Amino acid sequence: MSPAEARAFLAAGTKTGKLATVRSDGRPHVAPIWFVLDDDGAVVFTTGADTVKGRAMQRDPRVSLCADDESPPFSYVRVDGEVTISDDLDEMLTWTTRIAARYMGEDLAESYGKRNAVKGELLVRLRPAKIVGEKNVSD
Repeated sequence: MSPAEARAFLAAGTKTGKLATVRSDGRPHVAPIWFVLDDDGAVVFTTGADTVKGRAMQRDPRVSLCADDESPPFSYVRVDGEVTISDDLDEMLTWTTRIAARYMGEDLAESYGKRNAVKGELLVRLRPAKIVGEKNVSD
């Protein structure tokens, strides 16, 4: 997949991302996330500061994200990179509302956005260092 194809794939539909982080003892951790892309191609999502993934990213910003199409002919994109983290609630509200619109629909976007832009949450941006994608794997 080209970078443009990978970006379009990540932005389409309601694919759940699988985010990989590293626990403090070195064990891997994978968790599902909802996400959107910003205008610069970063993957934007939120998580609790005290979750396994939240603590792991605060300690080590290196992560990997995989999103896939689980229907034939099967496709996927993996994004490796480092995250930056913010706890700015005004900025977070903008992004939690966009994420909610993608996954819950425009009618529920505002209420879900407000519910998720609260103290204790983190706004996370994954800047891609490497993107790998395959389309139509089963063809």
